[in-house]
Amino acid sequence: MHRLWLIFAQAVTVAVAVLFVLDTLKPGWVNGAPRSAVVTVREAPATRVAASGAGANASYADAAARSMPAVVHVFTRSVVEAPTHPLLDDPLFRRFFGAPPGGGPRQQTSGLGSGVIVSDDGYILTNNHVVEAADQIQVALNDGRKFPARVVGLDPESDLAVLRIDDVDNLPAITFAPQGEPQVGDVVLAIGNPFGVGQTVTMGIVSALGRSRLGINTFEDYIQTDAAINPGNSGGALVDAGGNLVGINTAIYSRSGGSLGIGFAIPARLARGVFDQIVANGQVTRGWIGVELQALTPDLSESFGLDDASGAVIAGVLRGSPAERGGLRPGDVLTSVEDRPVEDPRSVLDSIARLPPGHRARLELLRGGEPIELSVEIDRRPTPGGR
Repeated sequence: MHRLWLIFAQAVTVAVAVLFVLDTLKPGWVNGAPRSAVVTVREAPATRVAASGAGANASYADAAARSMPAVVHVFTRSVVEAPTHPLLDDPLFRRFFGAPPGGGPRQQTSGLGSGVIVSDDGYILTNNHVVEAADQIQVALNDGRKFPARVVGLDPESDLAVLRIDDVDNLPAITFAPQGEPQVGDVVLAIGNPFGVGQTVTMGIVSALGRSRLGINTFEDYIQTDAAINPGNSGGALVDAGGNLVGINTAIYSRSGGSLGIGFAIPARLARGVFDQIVANGQVTRGWIGVELQALTPDLSESFGLDDASGAVIAGVLRGSPAERGGLRPGDVLTSVEDRPVEDPRSVLDSIARLPPGHRARLELLRGGEPIELSVEIDRRPTPGGR
């Protein structure tokens, strides 16, 4: 009996071992169906989540498809003076070897720039620095068509320019976002032609609003975004999750030349104002009174005997300027322009620039600690370089 029990136990052990081997190496023989993987994974259904759904699986393909056709690649061509070799200036060299042709003008082509078609009539918004030195401009559409473009107007102080391609039908114009600033945290797409590799879309969020004092332009009110902006994206579109224009990509903060997640775009509302003026008048007109301003620091505020450090100190008054004619003096502390409180010199510059030439502006200031009110007639702001 003991012998039979031993044989039975050995047979069961062998059977279990055979089943274990078969289940490991040939699971289909045991379970009747093959197992696709060792770990079961959950696959999402083959449907695209709308961008408005938010989340990691959201797709912005519709927004990209809507806005990409309106973003163009800008080629510029300029005539530059070719350098001559220093040996050509040596009389002994020229005596024995002659004077081979060198130097003289030659054409230089650059393709690192983008633009946005903003009108069915062929008007294109881009950056001033993309086209300011160009003698000839050509734009390439997303569908491969290429057209010559002409400059309608430039605004170096906001770094915006308006181009136009004439007599072209079926142009895909972008739509501007509804009035109002985007909000910090909104998803945005940056569209352009980085490094000339071809049209590219990058995604990020609005990181901050109202960025200024960056030293990029005279008038700064940037949208900051972490959507990758690289050389070649300048002049391209920053769009919202619906594909509507919220900004014109302009600059990046970088130590390497590539994106570090800090990019800047000109808000669409500011770009729209510049665009309307350039189309109507060929240029942008801003107000000016001719003063040099200095920030009112706590130390200066204390020296002036002021309790509040808000305002801007007039450090200088240009001779013959509207400010001098209006009675402003160095040392005055400007506190408001047309009932707009003055926070710093930048706010004064922006407030005056919005006023039309000929308008008499009401300025409130402190002189010797006493409040006074003056009326100054706004003049036209001189263009850079006297143009």
